[in-house]
Amino acid sequence: MTMPEANDSVGTVYLVGSGPGDPELMTVKARRLLDEADVVLHDKLPGPKILGEIPEAKREDVGKRAGGEWTPQEYTNKRLVALAEEGKTVVRLKGGDPFVFGRGGEEMEHLAANEIPFEVVPGITSAIAGAGVAGIPVTHRDHVSSVSFVTGHEDPTKDESAIDWEALAATGGTLVVLMGVGKLPFYTQALLDAGMDPETPVALVERATWPNMRVASGTMETIVDVRDEHDIEPPAITVIGEVAATRKAVVDFLGNRTGELADHDSGLETTTE
Repeated sequence: MTMPEANDSVGTVYLVGSGPGDPELMTVKARRLLDEADVVLHDKLPGPKILGEIPEAKREDVGKRAGGEWTPQEYTNKRLVALAEEGKTVVRLKGGDPFVFGRGGEEMEHLAANEIPFEVVPGITSAIAGAGVAGIPVTHRDHVSSVSFVTGHEDPTKDESAIDWEALAATGGTLVVLMGVGKLPFYTQALLDAGMDPETPVALVERATWPNMRVASGTMETIVDVRDEHDIEPPAITVIGEVAATRKAVVDFLGNRTGELADHDSGLETTTE
């Protein structure tokens, strides 16, 4: 395969994962690229601390806009190409990791199709970090040896879901659902219908590593009521499986819960820094 000739007049696009939101959990390379970039295209998921450290003059929000509308992915793709063709160094900043439900694959393909050089800078995915900072290991030798990551927000243009909830229920492993707060009633019921034990522990981790992080715990049978009672909102992950109960044994010694106010009777624990 012949590599395309380099074009010195074209800039480079960096698909950068910012991690779960704590600036100290960003990679050294991600931090350097943010400093060096001419333009940073971002949504809200990197979190207020990370976005607040980027000069406003070089930030472009390609996430949610006024009126509740979302920036179309097609616009973001075209904007990345246009900026690179102007010779700019562009960072496409994503929460977590670019390739874990971050649409990094689509952007990578679009850049390649337009002969724009790019580089992938992995980040810590919230699918693992969000559970970990809440005191929940996604795998544990005494409980589970597999983990599955699932999106709770599939492409709305699909005729039907591509997720086999029955197969997931049968694995016996940990299930981590990203972007699944709104669809929580749907997939918990689908898993229960597939035979999952109603007493299976579940945890919702909202804004993991952010100053206003919250953790709400329940079971497959109660977690929707827990969500509604405490108004758990995105961004959040759902951790389903025996490991979710591990938090109870460690939370009193967990350093990630500095300043925590706990309401153990209701199943809600709120972490602030």
